[in-house]
Amino acid sequence: MTTQGTRTDALTEALLERFLGELRAFDPVAVWAHGSLAGGDYQEGRSDLDLIAVLDGPIGLGTAWNVAELHARLRADPLAPQLHCSYLTSETTADPERRHLTWAHSELFRRTVTPVTRRELHTFGRVLQGKAPGELLPAVPDRQLADFVVRDQRDFLRPAVDKARLWTQDVWVDHGLVTFARATVTLREGSLISKRAALDLLPELGAPVEVVEDIVRRRYGQGPAVVTEGWLDRRAELTRDYLRAAIDGLVTSYT
Repeated sequence: MTTQGTRTDALTEALLERFLGELRAFDPVAVWAHGSLAGGDYQEGRSDLDLIAVLDGPIGLGTAWNVAELHARLRADPLAPQLHCSYLTSETTADPERRHLTWAHSELFRRTVTPVTRRELHTFGRVLQGKAPGELLPAVPDRQLADFVVRDQRDFLRPAVDKARLWTQDVWVDHGLVTFARATVTLREGSLISKRAALDLLPELGAPVEVVEDIVRRRYGQGPAVVTEGWLDRRAELTRDYLRAAIDGLVTSYT
């Protein structure tokens, strides 16, 4: 397994080894990690294990069934719910709009391998097995990356801000703020940053400091999470008020 200088905790390494062992039956051309696991900001038990497997041959119903069984066999592992993997073939890697068989959130469905993921793989993807991303994935032009980031902020995140029920949940607060900061840097500089760097940047971008501190405490175990009465509702209000104007401004400045 190629680690490319990243730190991996023991439980994570054990699950990856078992996953790769199970995957041998599919004769993979390549297996890659992206996201926090590849980018150096991985937190065992908190971060997702974001993987891509490129298989040799078409992915039909039989393969989908076998993939589901593979993940079912891993279910007893405490980190298995965090392991997400999209399954491609050498013939289906090029199109960023194509939806690929994916195991995530304990179920099978289809989703794209986005330009952000593709750029991550080219920039700092971790090769777990087989060929490198540059041998199989086309490069991502800066304009394609920027256009995707704007669409994601405008068409996915901004409508979600108006759904108040979502924002008492940690996952939406964390995703919304971190994704906005990362999008800002991508549009300004054409580069990708880690979640840690995004959290460090958010106060400079005007994000509510007490919300950012709450995310840092939970993600990095730096003290107990805020549990005072009314905090979740206040946090949701602060986050939504900030993102509503911030996303509108970002999209307007780009377009």
